[in-house]
Amino acid sequence: MMLGALMLLVLLLCLLPGGDRGAADAAPAARSFTGVASCAGSTCHGRMEGDGKVVRQDELMRWQEPSSPGGAHARAFAVLSGTRGRQIASTLGFGDPTAAPACLGCHSTPAAAKGARFLASDGVGCEACHGAAGGWIASHYAVGATHASNVAAGMMPLDRPQARAAVCLDCHFGSDRPGQFVDHRMMAAGHPRVSFELDLFSSMQAHHDEDADYVRRKGRTDSLKLWAVGQAMAVERALTLYASAKGSEGAFPEFYFFDCQSCHRRIYDQAERSKTWEANPGRPIPVGMPPFNDENMIMLSAAAKVIAPGAAGRFDADSKAFHAAIARDRGAAVAAAGKLAASAGALANGFAGARTSGDMAFAIVSEIAGGAISPRFTDYEGSVQAVMAIDTLLNSMVKSGRVTVGAAAGIRADVNRAYAAVKEPNSYQPAAFRSALGSAARSIGALR
Repeated sequence: MMLGALMLLVLLLCLLPGGDRGAADAAPAARSFTGVASCAGSTCHGRMEGDGKVVRQDELMRWQEPSSPGGAHARAFAVLSGTRGRQIASTLGFGDPTAAPACLGCHSTPAAAKGARFLASDGVGCEACHGAAGGWIASHYAVGATHASNVAAGMMPLDRPQARAAVCLDCHFGSDRPGQFVDHRMMAAGHPRVSFELDLFSSMQAHHDEDADYVRRKGRTDSLKLWAVGQAMAVERALTLYASAKGSEGAFPEFYFFDCQSCHRRIYDQAERSKTWEANPGRPIPVGMPPFNDENMIMLSAAAKVIAPGAAGRFDADSKAFHAAIARDRGAAVAAAGKLAASAGALANGFAGARTSGDMAFAIVSEIAGGAISPRFTDYEGSVQAVMAIDTLLNSMVKSGRVTVGAAAGIRADVNRAYAAVKEPNSYQPAAFRSALGSAARSIGALR
């Protein structure tokens, strides 16, 4: 994993564990969650070193790694008892955060039916991502078992980009289920901003080796496709939730959906005004109106132009129409959100079935830093998403053999300068970021 990505996302991954939509949707309630202990035998996934013949078998140790982002899910429950977790719970009147439903939906494995060995204190356990194991734990390692048969028995098909994105987004963006939505009140009480990028986060949480056996059973991971599908589904999820009852709180909109830094800026009172905003060509809204967080929309626009050019125009038009509708009224915004969500969903389906290539990754990097997209980086959140995308796409070029590891390392300083430009949100400068991003993109382009 690239150093810049690691530095930027350690805190986010430590405090924002993954969710469980797939586990509950894929298996009937009668299938119980068996708990982490059920996977922990030395003949299963509990070895101290990865020397298994089929899988590593030290997956539990990697999941529990105390210092790395790879152990963030195991630490998810424990952070609730920390100073910050208790302060947040006290402010919101939740009582003990380790027992608060609003916290446990993401800081533990949400389980409808719990087996005798299930412990909420395990944090975000194996079944939060792989699905309730009651239907397949006894058969998934049997002679003759296949990935398809495991999925049929309730295991989540995480090799499918859309299935993986749906599971991760439940907590790394939010869902309509209890305890899986970080609203503005929670953030005001001290919860960190939620961030998500499917391929980058997946690689930081990977506890397996993608060896010949893995490829034979599940196919080789397409990082570019994973990134693009993740962007599309993040847009769809955001808009679907915004159009639901979660989109407003009393007389106000739910500010979770809006760009944080657009409001959280210094206020000046002096002889001459200090302009703290930039016009954004992708958001036709009146000056001074809080903008909807469009970080994933920007990335999805760049991806669509390269992978699905026939659908790119419609998506961009629907995106602008949605932003314009927000300036009118809630009803118009909800209608436009539904249309844009449908466009994003169609792109997710198209990306999932598309054949991608290293040339596409180069082209998307060029689009992100090019004249049509770069002017849209006027706010912090979109800029963070852009530099994660640049890093992810560079990694995908290495994985596909289009760029050597040495060549990628040679331009790491340029990518790290882009990370440095978004290291501190309070000192973020749009022009400086665009310059750093452009430099990194040109360095990557020179490797083509």
